[in-house]
Amino acid sequence: MSADVPAIEVERLVKTYNGTTAVDGVSFRIPRGAIVGLLGGNGAGKTTTISAIMGLVVPTSGEVRVLGTDMRRDRHRILHRMNFESPYVDLPGRLTVRQNILTFARLYGLPDPKARVRELAEELDLTDFLDRATGKLSAGQKTRVALAKALVNDPDVLLLDEPTASLDPDTASWIRDRIARHRDEKGASILLASHNMREVERLCDRVIFMRRGTVVADAPPAELLERYGRDTMEDVFIDVARGQAVMAALESGL
Repeated sequence: MSADVPAIEVERLVKTYNGTTAVDGVSFRIPRGAIVGLLGGNGAGKTTTISAIMGLVVPTSGEVRVLGTDMRRDRHRILHRMNFESPYVDLPGRLTVRQNILTFARLYGLPDPKARVRELAEELDLTDFLDRATGKLSAGQKTRVALAKALVNDPDVLLLDEPTASLDPDTASWIRDRIARHRDEKGASILLASHNMREVERLCDRVIFMRRGTVVADAPPAELLERYGRDTMEDVFIDVARGQAVMAALESGL
């Protein structure tokens, strides 16, 4: 496959639920090897957009392609090259850490699942609690296990939803470093939904802001700070959420 084919292509995506439009004509492209933030307030349409990229939601109209593959018709051809992580999606709590990771390694058809579990346990510092029930872990430990699950197949495309939510600063920094390392070592493309603006500034090459189901800004963090005359991405986020960034862009002719 040509390196010119974007990792993710979303074109004129629309999703309507019972007469309510959650996503309204969203379009963007994510190149290979990029970390891109998908930001917006609650109800902006981020989760629906990510679900459509994963093939879990069928668009009302529009197209989603991952590594050149149409996710509506042929997602089975590409799912083995993708993965997802969110602290809001719990792994089975009664299964041990080892059992959970081993299950996903087998689901992805890895040639040596047990070896992959050992490799991830060492890499992500899971060895001490591999045989502990996942439901008995601390928040930080659960996040590391969820990251192990997300990296089990060395994905080319990784979708992350608030990967460091509710973590202490040290653990959050560790998780961010590991995400960045996966991109650097594997050339992976990562779409990151987050409300942590320091995290966004640290990790993201580019930021896509959504508001009320539409894209209202799409640029590198430094460009957005300059465009809206703000010192922090948190201030930009607040402006976008309140609609002020849209007005500023229109007034400046951008």
